Amino acid sequence: MPEHQHSEETLSGHAVDRHQEDQEKLSDDEEKGGNNGPPQTAGFFDKRLKKVRFQVFGLWARTTLILSVFILAVLSLYWAVLFHVEQNISSLTVFVVDFDGRVAPFTGVTPLVGPMITQTTEMMLSAPDPHLGYVTMDPAVFDNNPLLVRQAVFDWKAYAAIITMPNATAMLQQAVDQANTTYDPLGACQVVYVEARDETTYLNYIIPQLSTLETQITSKFGQMWTSMVLQNTSIPRENLQRVPQALSPAIGFSQFNLRPFRPAVMTPTVTIGLIYLIILSFFSFTFYLPIHMKFISSEGHPPLKFSVFIVWRWCASIVAYFFLSLSYSLISLAFQIPFANHSAETTAVANNPEPYGNTKGAICSGLLGHKLCRDDRPRTRVRERRDGDWAAVDRLMADLLGHHGIRMASA
Repeated sequence: MPEHQHSEETLSGHAVDRHQEDQEKLSDDEEKGGNNGPPQTAGFFDKRLKKVRFQVFGLWARTTLILSVFILAVLSLYWAVLFHVEQNISSLTVFVVDFDGRVAPFTGVTPLVGPMITQTTEMMLSAPDPHLGYVTMDPAVFDNNPLLVRQAVFDWKAYAAIITMPNATAMLQQAVDQANTTYDPLGACQVVYVEARDETTYLNYIIPQLSTLETQITSKFGQMWTSMVLQNTSIPRENLQRVPQALSPAIGFSQFNLRPFRPAVMTPTVTIGLIYLIILSFFSFTFYLPIHMKFISSEGHPPLKFSVFIVWRWCASIVAYFFLSLSYSLISLAFQIPFANHSAETTAVANNPEPYGNTKGAICSGLLGHKLCRDDRPRTRVRERRDGDWAAVDRLMADLLGHHGIRMASA
């Protein structure tokens, strides 16, 4: 009995000791905030958070200020680009070339159409309203050949051209004198442009202004010509009845868009798609930096030489940009943008002609990757002197994509 009682007392003593240890441990945990339970929380205006609140307010205010300054200083550039667009429309050069009565066998005819167009465009230059940069050109500059004017527009020497054909007045007079029912007023004048060069500028500024000019000239010439014909009693009235188009509208303008911007599916290629591609290339520095830094900061090996690190980082970017540009080009192929059409004459209207044959897709991808690499050079601070080679690449890229109906902003 005493042994049994001693055993119970021993067990009871151990239990008491263990309970006391648990209580002391629990008390310590509560004093430390509790390691096993959920952390204690506090209200937003708790005095214990006073110092943290001021830190958060300061950091929040600084970050907001930086973002606000960025919006005001950087994003405002997009507004600034278009702030003086009305005053700068005159920098969009439009050739006005009058061949009327200046090329045989029409040299014996007193020109009427050409001088009217030239006078109207010259009067618009002195008007206060926004206008295109009309430049009256001597036909001799183009060897008295209207096709050479088209070539000049195609070669980016002007944004557009207004051409008065050599037989404009002669064919109009013949129509009323001989009752030529085949007379077409649209054969008198031509308007030539290349929409694929910059479809936004053409659709928003150039084409609307040219359309207004055409309407003004047609109306003005029609009034003058109708008055002249009706006063000429030698012209039989039967002739006028047979060729009413020789009185109204008398003359017109044929539109020659040498390279239309088609198909519409290519629009993202030069707008939102291109913007995000450039943004992605900018942020690729951050994407790849942790990978490259393993050569510098990882343990267990000596750090890579800085010069070798820069060379590696630039070469890795070149290879990465090649695959990025290839993926970008594959999207165009997936949506059936043509890359293998036949070539066409530069003075003829053509949809998506291909001067570089079946290799154009690879050329576009390569030049796009080359452009991304060039844009990346300032970020890596491995800068080279910009010489004529870069300008030649820009011109080749613009020429290549211009034939296809795609243009890219040159950085």
